Amino acid sequence: MSNFKIREDWMPFCLPDVSDAEVEAVSQAVGSGWWAKGPRTMEFEKAFADYVGAKHCIALNSCTAALHLALLSQGIGPGDEVITTPLTFAATANTILHTGATPVFADIDPETGLIDPREIEKKITDKTRAIVPVHYSGLPADLDVIGKICDKYNLFLSEDAAHAVETRYNGELIGHHPRGAVSYSFYATKNLACGEGGALVTDDDEIAEKARVMSLHGMSAGAWNRYGKGGSWRYDIEEPGFKYNMFDIQAALALTQLSRMEDMQRRRFEAVEVYEQAFKDVPELRLQKTPDNCQHSRHLYILRIVPERLTISRDEFIQELSARNVGVSVHFIALHTMSAYVKRFGYKPEDFPEAYAFSESEISLPLYSTLGSENAEYVAQAVLDIVNKYRKSK
Repeated sequence: MSNFKIREDWMPFCLPDVSDAEVEAVSQAVGSGWWAKGPRTMEFEKAFADYVGAKHCIALNSCTAALHLALLSQGIGPGDEVITTPLTFAATANTILHTGATPVFADIDPETGLIDPREIEKKITDKTRAIVPVHYSGLPADLDVIGKICDKYNLFLSEDAAHAVETRYNGELIGHHPRGAVSYSFYATKNLACGEGGALVTDDDEIAEKARVMSLHGMSAGAWNRYGKGGSWRYDIEEPGFKYNMFDIQAALALTQLSRMEDMQRRRFEAVEVYEQAFKDVPELRLQKTPDNCQHSRHLYILRIVPERLTISRDEFIQELSARNVGVSVHFIALHTMSAYVKRFGYKPEDFPEAYAFSESEISLPLYSTLGSENAEYVAQAVLDIVNKYRKSK
């Protein structure tokens, strides 16, 4: 008989961390009159570049925009192939299609959920132009090995760091002196959030200049300030670009969140420690492995059930958590099972068996800086209550 007591209120899967500082920053931005791209956006670009240790930061309206611009900066287009993982959000592969190139999936390491470098090399052809590894859930891809593959085949490296603010590889933040381009997300659920937003960082002057121009309709440099003192009404359209820029209200939020990052991360790690201690010796559950040279940003807490040890499926497990007033998610439904990709490429689930198996057994538990250890303990006990109830007898 279970002693677990179900809470009365719903626990959201994710909530933004809003302090008085964010409210004041947005109020000041609105009151300043700069509602479009302006001085706060420029300030954030410098602050974020300094933070990660990159030469350039281009603040954008999404990580999707950054991923797209990174590929466009290399002239990638029709006839080209770009290798990425099927265990990711649609934007990673969609932006490859938006350039006219073809996304080519490489399967994952089942211990981490990360793209497997051994599978990458199997997919390289004379049409391959770039690799887009995803730092899945905040765990960094194996950049040393992937970098060597890029060198061997002369490929561009575009890192999808949507989950990777505060991720470290070999002791340094992702984005620290990148060899190609790194794309970040500041969506409402992220460790650093401004509602909608993203950034591209690079040490390459040419990539940075192309991204800046293409992010604002292809306008010549400096045209963002054509209505301000010292700005010029005269501009040129250098390329048929996009409306991808960040604006000052977003930047005000992003700057404030960046200043609070250390405290917000500390509280995420406290919640993770509750989960890790609760689940470490439970054979019905599999935890994500973190290699020794990596520091996880803890954007997501990834938990996999072991189906052969339970009498319920992953989907039923989620229903049980919902009945206990716990909101969860799945990261991700494997892209090669999505209808858009099945129709276009004829994929079957077994084409990428590790990604499919991971996708079918994964549950993302609530994790955010305002969660608190008490709420994390409730989630952990809810998970264990379900495991105890549906454990297969030996």
